[in-house]
Amino acid sequence: MKTLLTNCKIVNYDKTITKNILIEDGIIKSLTDDTPTADKTYDLKGKMVLPGLIDMHVHFRDPGLEYKEDIISGSYAAAAGGVTAVCPMANTKPVNDNAFITKYMVDKGKELGVCDILPVGAVSKGMHSEELTEMGEMFAAGACAFSDDGKPVLGSDVMRRALEYVSGFGGMILSHSEDKQLAGEGVIHEGEVSAITGLRGIPSETEEIMIARDILLAKLTGGHVHICHISTRDAVDLVRWGKAKGIKVTCEVTPHHFTLTEKELLGYDTNCKM
Repeated sequence: MKTLLTNCKIVNYDKTITKNILIEDGIIKSLTDDTPTADKTYDLKGKMVLPGLIDMHVHFRDPGLEYKEDIISGSYAAAAGGVTAVCPMANTKPVNDNAFITKYMVDKGKELGVCDILPVGAVSKGMHSEELTEMGEMFAAGACAFSDDGKPVLGSDVMRRALEYVSGFGGMILSHSEDKQLAGEGVIHEGEVSAITGLRGIPSETEEIMIARDILLAKLTGGHVHICHISTRDAVDLVRWGKAKGIKVTCEVTPHHFTLTEKELLGYDTNCKM
């Protein structure tokens, strides 16, 4: 079976081109300006065609909390959205803090065969921010990175040792950047809207203090730190500063962080609760 897609805007990491795509028995055979004979032809009329996407921050909660999500349901949901590789966080039950659980996740994903499962192992045992996990063993079992996501690595000494550890095998630490003491019981960005609504505010510095710390620790150790779900202007500037200094720092952002603001909560709409 040959299928031809014409007038495709093909978006890749380095460039965007317009070509026709010939698919044979489910495999892309060529990108061409020609119009070869095919069993089926579809004119995409300039629509974008992308390679399989990678979602590097998902919560499948498998093992232990499958009532929330599991590898099977999460994989099918990912594939339906064009995502072909996912990085499930370590907040499972028990926590993915050893190679046995990492291997379980990888093997279950391979058995299902819907998308690639690249687990994120925990930085600390039980995600308690005290004793480091055997990250080298988890890396060998298939972990792609390490994070106590949902919780910050509170101790600067623990974060330093974690960055030193992963730098030895080219690993990466994903940082949930939050000063828990400064955040307190806050539920919304601290500012005009928090004052109007009476909701407890969280200052932007809660995030920025930890990002600054982790970038400086990456500078000290030569390790790679990745800032999860970055959400403030000054936080972005801190990452820019780190990159300009040659520090191994990267970041990610979520759709709601660049499409919504706290003003959505002026009407107390619980659909905006995250």
